[in-house]
Formats: sequence, C-alpha cells, structure tokens
Amino acid sequence: MATARRSALATMRSLITPEGVDLQIKLADAGTRAAAFLLDVVIIATAAIAVTIVALFGVRGFGTDKLQPLFIVWIIAIFFLRNVYFIAFEAGRRASTPGKRIVGIRVASRNGAGLSVDQVIARNLMREIEVFLPLSIIAGWSGMGVADTLTTVFGLVWALLFALFPLFNRDRLRIGDLLAGTWVVEAPKRTLMEDLSARKDPVAKTFQFSHAQLDAYGIAELHKLEEVLRRDDYFALRAVAETIGRKIGSTPQAHDARPFLTAYYGDLRAHLERKLLLGKRKEDKHQR
Repeated sequence: MATARRSALATMRSLITPEGVDLQIKLADAGTRAAAFLLDVVIIATAAIAVTIVALFGVRGFGTDKLQPLFIVWIIAIFFLRNVYFIAFEAGRRASTPGKRIVGIRVASRNGAGLSVDQVIARNLMREIEVFLPLSIIAGWSGMGVADTLTTVFGLVWALLFALFPLFNRDRLRIGDLLAGTWVVEAPKRTLMEDLSARKDPVAKTFQFSHAQLDAYGIAELHKLEEVLRRDDYFALRAVAETIGRKIGSTPQAHDARPFLTAYYGDLRAHLERKLLLGKRKEDKHQR
C-alpha cells in the first residue's frame, strides 16, 4: 500500500494556471502512452492503406518507369497524412488524438498556459526524427533492395533509444516534449456536467455578466476554467472565483464559488462563440 502511494505521488505534478491556481495533475505512464501511440498508428495505417488502394486504381495506366516517382509521391503523402493527423487532433480543444482519448490521456503545456499550435507542431515533427524517419529509411531501402542487416539494426536501435527515452527522466518526457515544453497527463475521467452549459443551478442563474466582463478572458482561460470545474476541488474553485471576481469587478461569496464559475463559464463560452461567428477569435486574456 505504501509503495503504491509513493508511486502515485511520484507521478503527481503541479500545473499552475494563468490565474495562479495549482491544479494537481498525474503524468501518463509509459505503457499508457505506448498503447495510445499504437492505436493511433493503427488508425493512420488503415487510412494509408485506403489511400494506397485508391492510388493504385488511379495509376494502373502508368508504365513501370513511372512507378518510382509515384512511390516518392506516395511517401510524401503518407508523411503529411500522419503529421496532419497528430497536429490537427492535438491542436484541438481536447489536446488529444483518438488513441489518447481511448486510453484517457492528453497533452498539456508545462507552463500552465493553453497549449499552442507551435508546441503541437514542434513535438510532433520531432516524432519524425525519433520514430518514423529510421523506420521509413528501413522500409524505403528494403523496397529498393539495398537494405542490409547493419542498416536495419541501426534503424531499429535508433527508434528504440528514442522510444525508451521517457523511462530515463522523472517527467517521462519524449525529446519532442522537452523541445516543445509539453508533457502528457491523465485526462479527467468524468465527463463535463451538463449544467455547465445549461446552467440549471438556480444560484448560477442569479449571476449576470456584461460584455466588458466577458471580454476579460479568452479561449485559453475558458479551457482552464473548464478543467477547474471538472475537478470540482473546493479550494481551487474558491481561488479561481476570487481571481476572476477581482478582475471583472465582482465579489462572489465563498459558498457561491461553483455557481459563480458555472455561470461565468456558460456566458463566456457563448460570448466567445458569438465572436467566432463574426470572425473574431480571442485566444487569451492578453489579446484585445
């Protein structure tokens, strides 16, 4: 029991939000990350096979002398397929690919701010060097009949060293995570309660906010507020409510912290969605 508790504590980290609230998060273990990656690879491979079948039907009329250029085009297309897959999903609101969602993990920024597109691109392009580049070299050289045992061993060792790197640092970071300033954490298992958007709480309905008060925050803060509401930790709710209250000129009572934040979350989300429809995207509180 004591060993299990120490192991659990060893994977806990402090994630300080832009409002100065400490959200305790748990790092994803290596096995879970590997499982998520394999699931994503299966999805990408399935899509790649489908693209290949369609392409083969489309190039039946070409001569054999055109197959090598077409093979190069195919490699480039697969490169873009897998990178668009990882970048598009991780840059989204959930910050996780389908594989990560299935096993219950997500990507987070280590500085507590919202995950930026630059961070997502950096960590995923680095995966090309870590895993896909050596494997692509082996596959490509094998296809041309020039791969030997030494090349194969070198490529596999290269991929294995990078794959095992998270086991040798306390935060279980890939090289891509180190460069991008990210880590992979366990996502909350509970789904977001419906009352966050429907505002069924009668106390929450008593709070009304002006456009100026809602303009104080952006999309990044909305996501952090959602995380706070999901965790439902009394002290975190109270701290965030006090911080937001000071910024927008409101003074919620301690016992009204959750209704206040529920109301503000619902109004802020609706406010930001209306602005998006008008082509105005506010990323965070610093953008005007």
